[in-house]
Amino acid sequence: MELKPISREAIPQALEKVERYRLLNEPAEAESICRDVLRADPGNARALVMLLLTLTDQFGSGRGAGVNEAREIIARLEGEYERAYYEGVVFERQGKALLRTQTAAVGTYGWLQEAMRAYERAEALRPAGNDDAILRWNACARLLRDRGLGPRSEDEVEGPIE
Repeated sequence: MELKPISREAIPQALEKVERYRLLNEPAEAESICRDVLRADPGNARALVMLLLTLTDQFGSGRGAGVNEAREIIARLEGEYERAYYEGVVFERQGKALLRTQTAAVGTYGWLQEAMRAYERAEALRPAGNDDAILRWNACARLLRDRGLGPRSEDEVEGPIE
């Protein structure tokens, strides 16, 4: 079936719907709208970020795209801060998805450590008054501390596989 294009004039309303569907925990619908917006306006920064977030909303659900597609979107973002920050978001959400879907926290520590490194890069690049990367870093640190998560033995691979 041929997809129908949306008009550029409809983009602001479409992006509002993405936010609504994410709040309703319907990330697949939000993802679909993001893809329609990006067909109409491939460089739309807000739609790229929202698509990345809708993909990460689906981590661990067995549906939707994975970390690799999310990282491809990161490469399309403008600005070093944005790329570092959203890389941290991808790693953090993958780690949390593993924590939700597995009885043991296999891999979670490695993903969260990668997220924290990305957030530290973002912190160094952040605009004045923007402490989002610090807030996310602290959330990862608390999760690791509160769950007692740490590295496994040195011969076990954890975290992102490039």
